[in-house]
Amino acid sequence: MEVKELVREVGQKAREAARELAYLSTDIKNKVLREVAARLRSERAYLQEENEKDLALAREKGLSSALIDRLTLSDKVIEGMAQGLEEVAALPDPVGEVVKMWRRPNGLWVGRMRIPLGVIAMIYESRPNVTIDAAGLCFKSGNAVILRGGSEAINSNIALARIFQDALKAHGAPLGSVQVIPITDRAAVNELLKLDEYIDLIIPRGGEGLIRFVTENSRIPVLKHYKGVCHVFVDRYADLEKARKICFNAKVQRPGVCNAMETMLVHKAVAEKFLPDMCEEFRSAGVEIRGCEKTRAIVPWAKPATEEDWDAEYLDLILAVKVVETFDEALDHIARYGSNHTESIVTEDYQRSLRFLREVDASVVMVNASTRFNDGGQLGLGAEIGISTTKIHAYGPMALEELTTLKFIVFGEGQIRE
Repeated sequence: MEVKELVREVGQKAREAARELAYLSTDIKNKVLREVAARLRSERAYLQEENEKDLALAREKGLSSALIDRLTLSDKVIEGMAQGLEEVAALPDPVGEVVKMWRRPNGLWVGRMRIPLGVIAMIYESRPNVTIDAAGLCFKSGNAVILRGGSEAINSNIALARIFQDALKAHGAPLGSVQVIPITDRAAVNELLKLDEYIDLIIPRGGEGLIRFVTENSRIPVLKHYKGVCHVFVDRYADLEKARKICFNAKVQRPGVCNAMETMLVHKAVAEKFLPDMCEEFRSAGVEIRGCEKTRAIVPWAKPATEEDWDAEYLDLILAVKVVETFDEALDHIARYGSNHTESIVTEDYQRSLRFLREVDASVVMVNASTRFNDGGQLGLGAEIGISTTKIHAYGPMALEELTTLKFIVFGEGQIRE
């Protein structure tokens, strides 16, 4: 079968499944998710055997140890996938929830009901655990999902999809609910991006290059998350010990993720007191500091920052540091260089914290907290499928509710419009 025909067939099956999924009972959905979790554990040897095929090829190609680590379905990763599905099964089902109702003067009751988006296509790289995470969230929220992982994980992804489909079959749920594109031909991605008659939303998850390619070539709405250029602003009214802990955690706890701090802004009123010890602590943790001229006047060993540093998502132990003259300069810097991901202020001034919350445009804005908390699980949403940095239709971590939309419902008693 040609690539175009194969992808279209997958799309048709997903669209058909989406109709049935929209009214599938919560009980059946939860049983399927728990069944998949059980099968992941019982078929661990099979999964790791298929995963080893991908790992062997990755080693042959000379992929980095970091990439190989992301590819590996270790016992811990498999158990994490299983537990994740059990957690999703335990979450409230958003589908069918009536958000609010109001009565019109003519007696009509008008309301809004939560419904699935329909068919979602996920295009992602490296990590095969995304296959299960995305499938579980989409299924619980009543959406059919088409999964197109990276070629480096093809055997692992097909094996994971088979386990999910076995569970669907066991409980009479539509098999088109969860499908993996079973080929590595890059033309499959281009064909997916044309299927606007079948697919309602594309979610790319990976590097900026992948996301830009998908956005530029898709006929279908794309949930975008280009990069995470996250700031922590240490205000003149900050508790400096609190600021030290927050900034260190935001940069060092896990530097290679999108919600890690990439630029630290420090008000000039506290810079001389705060920066020397803070930067020494960073240096002891292996962090390279790239500072503005005012920063380097206080921390002479810091490397000079260039214009490119303010816009950089390092995903590494590198930190840009800038001393700002005023609160407004900090806001202006974030507005110019931020990526609408996560921004935080450390301050004990209530009015300034409120102003920061109101005026900073990001999917999550924080006061006195590490940027590392921008995560569905950390915010109490349960698992997430990704973080949206665009405002249509969701902004921030996309959990179950964000994988639905609202339709209007109306109850009448025979009213007609005059």
